[in-house]
Amino acid sequence: MCGIVGYIGNREAYPIIIKGLQRLEYRGYDSAGVALLNGEMNVYKKQGKVADLHNFAKNENLKAHVGIGHTRWATHGAPSDENAHPHMSNNGRLVMIHNGIIENYAALKTDLKKKGYTFQSETDTEVFINFIEDIYQNTKVDLPEAVRLALTKVVGAYAIAIIDVNQPGQLIAARKGSPLVIGIGKGEYFLASDATPIVEYTSEVVYLDDEEIAVMGKDGLSIKNLEEVTTKPYIQTLDMELEAIEKGGYDHFMLKEIFEQPKSIGDCLRGRLNAAEGRLHLGGISDYVNKVMHADRILIIACGTSWHAGLVAEYIFEDFCRIPVEVEYASEFRYRNPIVGEKDVVIAISQSGETADTLAAIELAKSKGATILGVCNVVGSSIPRTTHAGSYTHAGPEIGVASTKAFTAQISVLTMMALMIAQKKGTMAESAFRKILFELEAVPDKVAKCLDLNAQIEIIAEQFKDATNFLYLGRGFNFPVALEGALKLKEISYIHAEGYPAAEMKHGPIALIDENMPVVFIATRDSSYEKIVSNIQEVKARKGKVIAIVTEGDKHIVEMADHIIEVPHASEAIMPLISVVPLQLLSYHIAVMRDCNVDQPRNLAKSVTVE
Repeated sequence: MCGIVGYIGNREAYPIIIKGLQRLEYRGYDSAGVALLNGEMNVYKKQGKVADLHNFAKNENLKAHVGIGHTRWATHGAPSDENAHPHMSNNGRLVMIHNGIIENYAALKTDLKKKGYTFQSETDTEVFINFIEDIYQNTKVDLPEAVRLALTKVVGAYAIAIIDVNQPGQLIAARKGSPLVIGIGKGEYFLASDATPIVEYTSEVVYLDDEEIAVMGKDGLSIKNLEEVTTKPYIQTLDMELEAIEKGGYDHFMLKEIFEQPKSIGDCLRGRLNAAEGRLHLGGISDYVNKVMHADRILIIACGTSWHAGLVAEYIFEDFCRIPVEVEYASEFRYRNPIVGEKDVVIAISQSGETADTLAAIELAKSKGATILGVCNVVGSSIPRTTHAGSYTHAGPEIGVASTKAFTAQISVLTMMALMIAQKKGTMAESAFRKILFELEAVPDKVAKCLDLNAQIEIIAEQFKDATNFLYLGRGFNFPVALEGALKLKEISYIHAEGYPAAEMKHGPIALIDENMPVVFIATRDSSYEKIVSNIQEVKARKGKVIAIVTEGDKHIVEMADHIIEVPHASEAIMPLISVVPLQLLSYHIAVMRDCNVDQPRNLAKSVTVE
């Protein structure tokens, strides 16, 4: 959840670290801090945003060629200056930053207190660094070995970086369950939770694997695992442009990413789909098509917005492929002793590729013999390396905490997966297959038409920005879109919102409807159109305020709804890629009008790498 940055080399470390923290702030923004080593250790940390840290430290001694920085999403200990990272060991020699949770920190802390250690914070990280210090002081090993010994005793997840005041030419890092990337320059090394702080300086990176320890500095880069086996660094070339992680003239990353969807969906389809030739190929899963075809069932595991994409995929796979599908919250799946067999195929969906619950669910399913496919956005992340196969979404960096373009890219990949299986299995007529290919190719242009509605949606947002509750209703393929629309609104505007299947309204939620209740209907032309018209009439009979997403040219709902947003026509299976876009814009504008922090909503972080 937290963001880590480190540097060692010939440049000034502070400008690199502070800029890196700004780029990682979507991972956590409760507090921030830096440690800079230049003869002595200088630690500066502050509750609040990275900008607050920068203002606090700007007149201090910031000269150094080695340093580490951290932006925090609070787990152990409330946001405060004391709980902010970095944390220093009792003797003042070691300083650490940490992303993750140490589950046995309380027992370690009790033992350390008996030995005379004192603590200034409530964090597990301060316990962690003092545990390393204790081993370092009471054995004759060097610091990397002390770190290794400590890591064999701690329980939990971590990505850490450590510097030693007596060894200014050395930066130590390690990971388990939390991501860590090393950038390799000319006589210099960069360290970060993801590649966004690194891409400006080098395109060569090494993604640390679980239970690996890296030592970098004047003696180069060396990597060992917890079993003391030396591993050769696998250097990859970043496929990321600096412009992709800048706002590009937009007020917020979220708005930029909403407007990038014609391109991100196009990038997802490019090279994989050619409707004119009737060709569709996902190379990442081609070796597993037969496995999926003959699966007893497909299990989809995900969290948050990715779970909603999985719900859309459930409808698509069952309709196209005639294979039973179950969609599970990864956090529930891993704890409920699920029945999983060798003939099950599990599809794990994650934007970041680092979601802790999803990773744990993957390991559980693998232990039962299931085949695991991944759908991820971040190249080199943990889930693609853990699964048997899978497909990247190619959506590009998504900085806004509330996911938008990743959602539509995930649905695009999952739709192509289902089409590929259906064609091979023979459960879809060739004419129907080709029709969907042409529809998919047309999606970027149709999304662009939805974006042209931005000004109209902003006017609607103005009328509902002070609402305290929203209800989102949809049927069939658009039911998960209702869930996603409600999630977007509550994530960034802090308005309570609920998504329901429209038919379920009469089973409880209709009690909430009065003249103050906005109800958003996804009411595009499909097989359940007449039914949803009836649901709209029921809401209007109770004086609810109806905002309806309808198909262009709709003449019927326009007479009933208070507000109409017309979107281009598409078949039922493709419509979620289009109907969700106005809901993203509605949420965005309402949040802006309420003076909410759109890109960094309170209490949330982009990548949930801890339970």
